[in-house]
Amino acid sequence: MTEDIQAIKRKFGILGNNKELNRAIEIASKVAITDMSVLVMGESGVGKEVFSKIIHQSSARKHNKYIAVNCGAIPEGTIESELFGHLKGAFTNADRDRKGYFAEADGGTIFLDEVGELPLGMQVKLLRVLEAGEFLPVGSSKPLHCDVRIVAATNVNLLKAIEKGTFREDLYYRLNQISITIPPLRERKDDIYMLFMRFAVDQAEKYHIPHISLTEEAREYLKQYTWKGNVRQLKNIAEQISIVETSRSIDAQTLRRYIPMESALPVVFDGTNTERQFDDMTQIILQNKRDITNIKAELEQLKEIVKTIITNGHLATTPLIGSSVHNHNNENDIIDIELNGEQNLNIGDLKKQAIIDALKKHNGKRKETAEELGISDRTLYRKIVEYGLKGNKDV
Repeated sequence: MTEDIQAIKRKFGILGNNKELNRAIEIASKVAITDMSVLVMGESGVGKEVFSKIIHQSSARKHNKYIAVNCGAIPEGTIESELFGHLKGAFTNADRDRKGYFAEADGGTIFLDEVGELPLGMQVKLLRVLEAGEFLPVGSSKPLHCDVRIVAATNVNLLKAIEKGTFREDLYYRLNQISITIPPLRERKDDIYMLFMRFAVDQAEKYHIPHISLTEEAREYLKQYTWKGNVRQLKNIAEQISIVETSRSIDAQTLRRYIPMESALPVVFDGTNTERQFDDMTQIILQNKRDITNIKAELEQLKEIVKTIITNGHLATTPLIGSSVHNHNNENDIIDIELNGEQNLNIGDLKKQAIIDALKKHNGKRKETAEELGISDRTLYRKIVEYGLKGNKDV
């Protein structure tokens, strides 16, 4: 069976060795030889349609049509006609008979993505297709028969939808003859770097450019991120960086420009999937701790800059005659310098002047300026914007 799974991965371009992922592939290959309805569950972006294609192309129906329908993307007023067709004159603008998706897919497979978005009235009609293999086109009183395998997918909790009365319980059990659950990317940490590089290499080959590589720190950042958009999000970021960045070696600082910061909002526990929600909360706490550590490190660097300024007399054109240094407990106002009792400058003024002097020295080149000041290029840019130095002709 391991060889069969690897063969399926190669055929459908699936990367990764996660145990739950392999289990999902194994179930899909086993159920393919039957006509049982399958419900594929997983978060948005995990690749649910790939499993529908595995089932279709591994079945006796593979030479017949495969039709994918996004139930959430079809307006409620037209969805019945889209699925089951209509007769000429059934409604305004119905100027001819039209076959629906079920009639088109006769003998094949229909993939109903976002099946939880179907209106209740359509759920009743879908249940009729599953139970009797028949449906009524809009405007017809004569039922048509079809032989269609249904694979449905959802990223919502259908049991909760049943409790709320937005999804029929009988339809749920009819669709869920076999269920396949695809793990989210954050539970496939060892697969993340492999997937990222596959997408990056594909993009490089497509546009005939050298492919990017990641530093060790960047790889770790990828691994620790929670990937709410899953494989789709990872693919988008790999492709963006491949095209936009000039350097082919990507560090963690560059990576953070493309990956949004984790939400600082509290995690609300709703009583479902508490293990996943606990993991999300843990990741947020760890990210906040990393941010605090980085801030403290930058603060220590800035302290050293201030000391250097005082020692070397870079602060102003007039010497620091009669200056005195006072230590404070407030880290936002660590050092005050009194110049002849006439001027008080806090640490913000010192940092601003230090940045101005360094920028002038290096003709506005940020990288060299940041290296002299001992801070990151990103921190320097943030300070330039904060102090209103961007576009300043005196800098």
